[in-house]
Amino acid sequence: MSPTGGPDGGVRVSPSLVVPLSELQVRFGPSGGPGGQHANKVNTRVELRFDISGSPSLGPRQRARLLERLGPELRVVVDDERSQIRNRQLAVERFRQRMAAALHVEKARRPTRPSRGAKERRLTAKRQLSERKRNRRPDLDE
Repeated sequence: MSPTGGPDGGVRVSPSLVVPLSELQVRFGPSGGPGGQHANKVNTRVELRFDISGSPSLGPRQRARLLERLGPELRVVVDDERSQIRNRQLAVERFRQRMAAALHVEKARRPTRPSRGAKERRLTAKRQLSERKRNRRPDLDE
């Protein structure tokens, strides 16, 4: 098992999908912003690309859903940390999260009716609140 979660170096996105690392294109570059000589010398910025339209590891329904939600290519850029290795780990994790979120299918909601007990509790609470407010009013008969 690899550190990314899939067998033989793949990224486990869901129980039914493992994307091989060979399908991910990883490029490194200098990170922008402050950091002095370290930022100027070291290529810590990680850009990870995944070709959704040309991936052989995706099924037809998975591909259609990903194309609809993410487009033909998924691109993740990370330059949060000073370490290239840590940025690469973060990029793979963000890739996995975005793919899983795009593949997630919402369960259809079945409309339900409130039970008799729920109706009774609601009406009892309304009566109690009404009584409480009625008791706060001053007596005008006096």
